[in-house]
Amino acid sequence: MNTMLAYFNGKIIPLEEVKISPFDRGFQFGDGVYEVIRYYPPKLFQIDFYIERLKGSLEKMEIKVGSLEFLKPAIMELLTRNNLLDVPSIAYLQITRGVQYPRRHDYADELTPTILIYTSELPVKNEILTKGIKVGLEDDLRWLRCDIKSISLAANAAAKQHAKEKGFEETIFIRNGLITEGAHSNVCFVKDGKVVTPPLSNLILPGVTRRTVLLLCKELGIEVEEREIQSAELNRFDEVFMTATTAGVVPVIEIDGKVIGSGKPDKITRMLQEAYNKLVAG
Repeated sequence: MNTMLAYFNGKIIPLEEVKISPFDRGFQFGDGVYEVIRYYPPKLFQIDFYIERLKGSLEKMEIKVGSLEFLKPAIMELLTRNNLLDVPSIAYLQITRGVQYPRRHDYADELTPTILIYTSELPVKNEILTKGIKVGLEDDLRWLRCDIKSISLAANAAAKQHAKEKGFEETIFIRNGLITEGAHSNVCFVKDGKVVTPPLSNLILPGVTRRTVLLLCKELGIEVEEREIQSAELNRFDEVFMTATTAGVVPVIEIDGKVIGSGKPDKITRMLQEAYNKLVAG
C-alpha cells in the first residue's frame, strides 16, 4: 500500500509523520474547527461554500489564520499524489488555535494555528440512498454554538454511538421539544409536497448540502417552509430525509421504531435525490 500524504502546517508529508503537540489547544480543549469536503471526479464539490463556512467558524472562534487561498491547491495536490483523482473521496481539514504551554484556559494572541488536511476514498453509499435509513431520537445536550463547525464533538459522537447500538443509522436531536438536526446531518420533512425544515440558528449547523437542497427546491418549484418543528409533529409528515456532505440526500423510512409514510423513499425525496445527483455529475 502506498504511503498516504497529508498537508501539515504548510508542508506535504507522509501521514504517519504528522505529529501533534500534547500542548495543542485542539488536543487539550477541542479549541478548533474543521470541514469535510466532498470530491466527485473530477472536481471538489461546491468547495467555495465550504470555505465560506470555514471562514465563518474561524471568525466566530476568533482563530486568526489569514488567507485560505492555499486550500484548493493543497487538497488537489493531496488527491493527485494519493491516487484519488478517479474515485469519490473526501478531504478532511482541521484548524486549531495552536500550541500553548503551559496549559491555561485563556489564550495568547500570537499563537500560530495548527493546520491539517488529509484525503481518503469514500464511495457513494448507494444502499442507504436507495432503501433509506432508520434513525433514533435523543435529547440535544450539546453546547449553544452548534452553528460553529467545532471539533468538540463528544456529544455528537456519543449520539452516533447510541444510534449504532440501537440499530439506527443516525440520530435526530430534540431540544426543549423542538427538532434541531442530526448528529452529523441536517433534517428535512415533507408534508403535502412542501419541504419543512428548522430555520438556521445558533443551534443548527448551516449545512452546505442543506443549502444546496433548498436551492434545488426553488428550481424544481417545491415549496419550502423554514420553521420550528415540534417533536410531537413527527408522525404527521409524509416523508423525511437527512442531508449531509458524505451521503447527500438520504431518505428516512423510520424514526424511533415508527414508520414514516409508506415506509419507503417517496416522491419529493426521490426528486431531490435525482436533482442533487445531476448537480454532482455536472
